Amino acid sequence: MNATLIAVALSLVSAVAYAAAAVAQARLASRTDPATGALRLMGHGAWWSAVGLNATGALLHVAALKYGPLTLVQPLGALTLVAAVPLGARTAGRRVTRAEWRGTLLTLLGLAALLLAAGGAAPHDTLTLPEALAVAGVTMALVAGLSRPGTRPGLRHAAASGITSGVASALTQTLTVAATDHSGPLLSWRLVTVALLVSFLALGGLLLSQTAYRGGLGAPLAVVTLANPVAAALIGLVLLGERLQGGLLGLVPALIGAVAAVEGVVLLSRAQATAPVASDATAAPVPAPVRASRPSRVVISAPSPSVPLVGEPPVLRPEPVSGSR
Repeated sequence: MNATLIAVALSLVSAVAYAAAAVAQARLASRTDPATGALRLMGHGAWWSAVGLNATGALLHVAALKYGPLTLVQPLGALTLVAAVPLGARTAGRRVTRAEWRGTLLTLLGLAALLLAAGGAAPHDTLTLPEALAVAGVTMALVAGLSRPGTRPGLRHAAASGITSGVASALTQTLTVAATDHSGPLLSWRLVTVALLVSFLALGGLLLSQTAYRGGLGAPLAVVTLANPVAAALIGLVLLGERLQGGLLGLVPALIGAVAAVEGVVLLSRAQATAPVASDATAAPVPAPVRASRPSRVVISAPSPSVPLVGEPPVLRPEPVSGSR
């Protein structure tokens, strides 16, 4: 099978796994207090379900990076938002809206144009150790700036998550290609360092996305979806020598596809922002069945005529006549 087709197929399944993880994270974020720390989140089964789905998506993504360049594999990450639409709608017990269908169609058309412009050759170049350290250092500086207190924390954390995940993918491709081409030892300083950087950045991206989803799934997921391929594609074009099909002429369908995909993602994010998120905490309470109680017997007795009520003057009452009541 063609390497490009393998990369596309693996990316599709990876996007579905990431979408399911995003929906699970959004539901967990809506049920937990914003002040809840990461250690307490790890005590929830839903958290580990999201981690497992993210791990599955990551493994498939790593396999896709073996067969396709960053400029091909990373834009397919927008399919995560496309897959999250029906999954989120099903979880919330509603139907997909027309705006979501329009956004899905635009996103798919844009990705199709990007696939025509992206290079289809399997990757061969890798990052050197100084390049990997420099890329990781710049990423951490950007994340520190985006994570500072201020306005729109959800979108800024989403941008930080997307950048971190995109850089982690670029470093993962270096790790995968270098480990499978048998050109050097597997336990070299470069591969061990890159593996540690990938683990750190991947975990950081997961925690940043969990923080971003506290304000809802739509807009943060859209920002993550757009920032991820941009960061990875920049590394591929600048440092790994990747090129677009057709040279400068290949920029035309790439730009058209990028505009269409961005418009589709924006439509999806707006629709998702107004859509209800299924949550156990927001579910309507079910009234408890009312148990029929036996009527209580109330006995009303008149006070004794010889004992007056407390606080009342004594009143002379005639004795009842026998036989009449």
